[in-house]
Amino acid sequence: MTATPPDDATAPAGASRTTTLTVGGMTCAACVGRVEKKLGRLDGVSASVNLATGRARISHPEALPVDDLIATVEAAGFTARLPESAPEPDHGAHPGTEDDGASQDSTAPEDGNAPAERRRLLLTAVLSLPVLALSMVPAWQFLHWQWLCFVLAAPVAVWGAAPFHTRALRGLRHGAATMDTLVSLGVAASFGWSAYALFLGGAGLPGMTMPFTLLPTAGDGTAHLYLDAAVGVPLFVLAGRRMEARARRGTGSALRSLAELAAKDVAVRRDGTEVRIPVNRLRVGDLFLVRPGERVATDGTVTEGSSALDLSLISGESRPVEAGPGSEVVGGAVNSGGLLVVRAGAVGADTQLARITRLVEDAQTGKTSAQRLADAVAAVFVPAVLTVSVTVLGFWLGAGAAPQAALTAAVAVLVVACPCALGLATPTALLAATGRGAQLGILVSGPRALERLRRIDTIVLDKTGTLTTGRMSVTALTPRAGGLDPAKALGLAAAVEQGSEHPLARAVLAHAEEQDQLPVPVRDFPVRNFTATPGHGVRGTVDGRRVTVARPPADPADLPAPLPDAVRAAETAGHTAVLVTVDGTPEAVLAVGDALRPDGYRAVDHLRRLGLRPVLATGDREATARAVAGQLAITEIHAQATPQDKAALVTTLKEQGGRVAVVGDGVNDAAALALADLGIAMGGGTDAAIGAADVTLVREDLQAIADAVRLARRTLGTIRANLVWAFGYNLVTVPLAAVGLLNPMLAAAAMSASSLLVVGNSLRLRAWQPARAAKPARSINRPRTHATWEAR
Repeated sequence: MTATPPDDATAPAGASRTTTLTVGGMTCAACVGRVEKKLGRLDGVSASVNLATGRARISHPEALPVDDLIATVEAAGFTARLPESAPEPDHGAHPGTEDDGASQDSTAPEDGNAPAERRRLLLTAVLSLPVLALSMVPAWQFLHWQWLCFVLAAPVAVWGAAPFHTRALRGLRHGAATMDTLVSLGVAASFGWSAYALFLGGAGLPGMTMPFTLLPTAGDGTAHLYLDAAVGVPLFVLAGRRMEARARRGTGSALRSLAELAAKDVAVRRDGTEVRIPVNRLRVGDLFLVRPGERVATDGTVTEGSSALDLSLISGESRPVEAGPGSEVVGGAVNSGGLLVVRAGAVGADTQLARITRLVEDAQTGKTSAQRLADAVAAVFVPAVLTVSVTVLGFWLGAGAAPQAALTAAVAVLVVACPCALGLATPTALLAATGRGAQLGILVSGPRALERLRRIDTIVLDKTGTLTTGRMSVTALTPRAGGLDPAKALGLAAAVEQGSEHPLARAVLAHAEEQDQLPVPVRDFPVRNFTATPGHGVRGTVDGRRVTVARPPADPADLPAPLPDAVRAAETAGHTAVLVTVDGTPEAVLAVGDALRPDGYRAVDHLRRLGLRPVLATGDREATARAVAGQLAITEIHAQATPQDKAALVTTLKEQGGRVAVVGDGVNDAAALALADLGIAMGGGTDAAIGAADVTLVREDLQAIADAVRLARRTLGTIRANLVWAFGYNLVTVPLAAVGLLNPMLAAAAMSASSLLVVGNSLRLRAWQPARAAKPARSINRPRTHATWEAR
């Protein structure tokens, strides 16, 4: 996210921050390299610059003012500014305010000059087309045609190509050369030679005609004109960059769509009346209304009404989700039915939509290892092309070719070389792929995560909220014979579970409140000395009694009757057994059940077909784990696994040569997610799991895991194809230009076409559709059974 300038006087020593700047004037990978190099010379500063978005993501010490970063970029010959921010920054960033501006800014960095550039392109085309026609068709060359061409070409070479000349001079002042340097030199050389030919070389005589040829010749004593190159180069480059900018904007359309999901204003209930306010004035705790057809303004909880919500644009979930009192809703969802009253639970940068937008933006600023190599090549590319051009000029002159023929080859080398395609190869593909992923409910943290996602061969699956739906319920309560009253035991268990974030805790609380047998509401029980042990359970003091809610011992035979039978019955039914202990005495066993996701078997089979090895790691007992694994055809099982055990499992698999991904959603999965080669978090999971993951699946669908793998493979394939084309284009066209097989005008067209081909190839990712695996032989329509909920 964009950082605002800190108060330097209060900045803690050694602290660091990340700032995003919009950089103007970059036209090729050499520009990217220059900006990164200049920023990298500052102490403690590292930068990643994206040509496609025109943005620089800069990590720097807290004490370094943002103004210094802007000054450094400007010292490199470019413009820099902070993206547009919200008018009320004290309320926090919110999609539709700061993020909206930033995202629009990021996808079209030069759009502010679009009308002027359109006019420049139009007038350049009007002036250039007659020059090109007369130069290329000798039969149309009338008396004094060359002077008309000169008059038409002069404003094109000076005014039409002014952006290239300006940026080339700016680079020269800073001791750098870019693609603009090559274009500017090519235009200046072509027009300068033509002026010499007209005034001093005999080409201005009446009746002079000039054939159109591609090969250098010894000449006929009359200097040739190259006005076609002088106008063709700026015309084709301007047209190419115009089309390229439009195509690049297309690759970022998904990010703009995310910004557009945010509501702009909202109806709020205050003091018994309804008022409409801008959404950035909404506060946590406010009650707001969502009428049919409106978007939910921000994340919150429904307090009144019921309806179906369309989440397809946020999570990729095509089916409407029912919402009623107590349901959690997400900002940006569309209300398809009745009137809802929602209590705001998060605003601004804390909303799920804002987090999704940040993840997508962050992913688009990174670089693959191949792109980092391309940037390194681009840093020396332009000086190398200048050297080759001078060498070609000297070679042809030494070989006896006419000066104008030698100049033609040298100018063609300048113009045809294209580091633009190198700079666009990765960012345009990332823009398209991460945007498409967001539409499908797949959020990738960056290009390195994509690279790792493509290479994984082992996937460790957690049950909690991953293989199961997450909608749990208590199916049985078995008290100890002669022990506490069942309602009392349930009330104590529910009271201590108030401090836990685990879905099991929510199930116990919901079951207790549904019984309506407690003397006071469960949430009125005071809980002291609360402790949660990931992978085991919770404990605390309730009403002076020490209460523990945890998984039963490995051998339940030592428990008082009938608790051992209750544990075994729960496991046989595929449920999780939870032991309630009060003051050191086992008092009850709760059986908690959760349904497997309906697409679970097909999803696991799909992963296997992709060449991945599925592994189940759960905190449940062996018998329960095998019951679940049997329904999903998973053969490798690790039961009763604590968070430490899961982390150790990941380490072992990696030591065996596996490239391991972990899928989970709980606090107990965070260590394994962080340790794995790739962490994949379910979007409904805890912040700890999402924070430790490289990929977040917002769509509550196991098929999203396979979709993410396929998208990564397709994206990396597209990037490789782009880079092969970008390198291969230069390897072929520069030698052709050097030997005189390309004149400057055709070289300019080829150069523009190369960038368009790279961007066009990336745009194909916008239409990518997940391929579903064929229906496995084993029926997935078998009767629904309950899986267990993993003990914590």
